[in-house]
Formats: sequence, C-alpha cells, structure tokens
Amino acid sequence: MRAHVVALMLDAEEITKARRSMTHAEVVIARRAVEEGHGLVVIVNKMDLLSGRKNSELYKKVKEAVPQEIQTVIPQVTGIPVVFWCLRLPTAHLNRWLHKFGQVMSKHSWKDLSAQPKVKSFTQVNARHPIFVAFLSRKTELSGTDLQFLTKSLKEDFDLGGIPIRLMQQTVA
Repeated sequence: MRAHVVALMLDAEEITKARRSMTHAEVVIARRAVEEGHGLVVIVNKMDLLSGRKNSELYKKVKEAVPQEIQTVIPQVTGIPVVFWCLRLPTAHLNRWLHKFGQVMSKHSWKDLSAQPKVKSFTQVNARHPIFVAFLSRKTELSGTDLQFLTKSLKEDFDLGGIPIRLMQQTVA
C-alpha cells in the first residue's frame, strides 16, 4: 500500500512451461498496483536458461509474449517497462555486433588514427551482474567517452535498458 513502485518478478522458465506469461496471482498483483496508482516494473528473471541454439525460439517467444500480455491484461496503461534479467549473450553474437559497432566507431573523430584503440573481441564474463570485457589491441585504452558510447550501443542493440552493466577493458598482444 505504501510502495511507490511495484517490481513484479516473472520466471522465464515457468513462462515457457505455461500457456501464459503471467499466473492469475501475478495478474492480480499487477492490476492492483496500477489501480492503486503505483508504478509497475515487470522483471523477467532466468533468461540465461533460454540461451543457446536449441532454446532460441523459446527466448524469442518470451521476449515478445511478456510485453504483449502485460498490455492485454492492463490495457489502461501503456509502456510498462519490462526488464529481461540474467541474460547471457554468446561471444560469437557479441563479436558480430562488435564488427558492425567497429565501423561506427571508426567514423569517430580521431586526431591520430594510429592511436585509435581497436577492440579485437568482446565477451560477457558474468550474467547475473552483467560484465563485459573488451579486448583491445595496442597499449591503448578506450576513453570514458568511448566506454559510454559502447555501453549505450550495447544496451540499445541488445535491449538491455534498465540493466546496470559493467564494461572492462583488457589489452592483448
């Protein structure tokens, strides 16, 4: 009753087993929160269990079904944030993204192109508290601005909005 925001946690694994994204009890909680004027955030946990090729369709279905069902059960409010938590992005997928990102980054205005740090590869080392490592060639580092740009692009391109991620960098030969 005194909450300003209600965080409703859904289990991705349970969603794949059921016909619906939300149980009756979860729908009741969500509707009551909205009816009483509280903010609502829906968090889908355990998305990392749906990673890999054999689960890619399930992963996709969950990402599409949850926002659609929320809009259906609470039509009076649009844009309820849905955060997909604990997801692991495959290194191969990240490196394909990095190739496209590198093309954008190369257009960044550098005074000395030879001093431009080159990100050779990118990987996620932790899913529960998302930590990514950028492996750089040369003995240079990404600037704070570059790290912010990389973080923003990563969040936008992989729909990680609302999830605090950390970026680390490491120089390789």
